[in-house]
Amino acid sequence: MISPDDHLADNLPAVQAVVVDDHPLFRRGMVQLLKETSGFRVLADFDNARDYIDQLDQYDADLLLLDLQMPDISGLDALKKIRELGTEMRIVMITASDDSEHLIEALSAGADGYLLKDTAPDDMTRQLRNVMQGEVALNAASVNLLARGLREGQREGPREESTEKSDANTDLNDTNELTQREQQTLQLISQGMSNKLIARELGISDGTVKVYVKNMLRKLNLHSRLELAAWAYNNTTLSVTDRTDTP
Repeated sequence: MISPDDHLADNLPAVQAVVVDDHPLFRRGMVQLLKETSGFRVLADFDNARDYIDQLDQYDADLLLLDLQMPDISGLDALKKIRELGTEMRIVMITASDDSEHLIEALSAGADGYLLKDTAPDDMTRQLRNVMQGEVALNAASVNLLARGLREGQREGPREESTEKSDANTDLNDTNELTQREQQTLQLISQGMSNKLIARELGISDGTVKVYVKNMLRKLNLHSRLELAAWAYNNTTLSVTDRTDTP
């Protein structure tokens, strides 16, 4: 099946990818998926992270798909080691772990995405294209994990902050301050959609979506698109089908 983005990829250099996963069936399936997807080329695959790190200079890819839970060296430790070496490749964790702490730790350590292994193939390749365009690969399931982790962190965090500050944040985190278009954009972000897909869904330009995101970060007192996605997942109920054509 060829997606609309596949035709765009035909005009770009192929993304050089490496897959590291100790589960043979999944690793081979991931390799096959990339081989069948326009715009990707598999340089190599490894069943453990140590062998890949030892040969990193030989296989310095554009994109690394890294399993989280592996024997000898975990995916998280491998991620930290690779980032310490200064490589600028995109690294996406592909895992069966739905532990929100794993997701937050991976992103904090420099991962460019976190996708569960049961992600549908079309969604997987779309997210990988997004990450090569500078976005974070998080689908709806990953955003849900992130939101859960942030909620748990807030419950366990320090309580010294003043009531006045808490009230101020509550007032800022109010979708009533957002325009209708911003609310529609927020709802789509909560589904893990990229700026490009949001623009296509709403019939607007990528640049307009970026403006909406910037405005929402300011209005909701948030600091990154990740925080916005997590907040959106927990707080938005607006249906995109209810939208009007008013910008």
